[in-house]
Amino acid sequence: MSSAFIRSRWLRQVCLPALAFFLIAMAPFLAHAQEDATQKERPRRVLPSENEPQDVIKVDTDLVPIDVTVTDSKGRLVRNLKKEDFKLFEDGIERPIASFNVEKIEGAPRPVAIVFALDLSGSMTPEEIARISDAMREFSKRLAEHPAVFAVVTFGMRVKTLQSFTGDREKLERAFERLAHEPNGMSTHTYDAVDAAVRMLARHAPLTRAHQSVKRAVVVITDGFPVGDVVSPDTVIERANAADTSVYVVTMPSYTHLLVSAQMTPLPTPLDVSGLVEKTGGRSVYANERDLGPLFRAIAEEVATAYALSFYPPIEKRNDGKFHTIRIEGPSGLTLRQSRPGYQSQKAEGRKQ
Repeated sequence: MSSAFIRSRWLRQVCLPALAFFLIAMAPFLAHAQEDATQKERPRRVLPSENEPQDVIKVDTDLVPIDVTVTDSKGRLVRNLKKEDFKLFEDGIERPIASFNVEKIEGAPRPVAIVFALDLSGSMTPEEIARISDAMREFSKRLAEHPAVFAVVTFGMRVKTLQSFTGDREKLERAFERLAHEPNGMSTHTYDAVDAAVRMLARHAPLTRAHQSVKRAVVVITDGFPVGDVVSPDTVIERANAADTSVYVVTMPSYTHLLVSAQMTPLPTPLDVSGLVEKTGGRSVYANERDLGPLFRAIAEEVATAYALSFYPPIEKRNDGKFHTIRIEGPSGLTLRQSRPGYQSQKAEGRKQ
């Protein structure tokens, strides 16, 4: 038997099985090393992928967000503006815009968090409550393409959470169905209800989701006459601004019927006069029986199409404990509504809202 044959047989019977055992034992370690190398060598993207927002938002306490709704001379929403079309001023001094997002960036819809605050005081009729339920369904359907969560609170003598934040349409539907069975009251704690809604948003609806800023809003459906509130309008506005939350108010026909019977044109309600809507960048509308569905769809569209801008204040202003104004400018001939007029900086180790 030749020496070459003996060596070949020895390799097959001894070395190859040993080598195979060694490779099997080392496989997990080799795979891990290959994964680390791949991560280290993976090139950074220069342009966003199809489902990636243009501006990746850095989540920290120094970034100040603000939403802006833009309409033309006929009140129509303007959606095609770019980052370069806006200028941002802090205390009258122009600052660079750090991030910019719109309704959809490369196919990625903007997340939204909405609280419906429904007036169930004695002045609201069962027919109105039924129409409101249908209108809120229309509202949520309009936002079906967006990563959206909804909550429902009711108010009259007291504020009650009927449904906490959910993206489950069945849960939301059950909440709408329960509205007709909620007890009415003689008081109308509207500001208390908005305050509770803002607190819900601040605690349970993060400002960012999947690298996009979340649009926060409270949609109030009421007869327009707050009665018996504990929280003042100024406090509610301050807290809404701190939470970057816009308040939309739908005044129901129970109020407009009074004006019609007195042959009066719609006058500002106490909610309008308080500045709650104007100072949070929302919108106040008067409803009637025929247009609740389209009206709520229009509000949903406006909520979803706000421009989301943010900036970094100078280091010396980040913890000075003062209020700083923000002003956004856009192309001439357009009307801009900001979600808040500025931000309150916290002192020392405090966290900026």
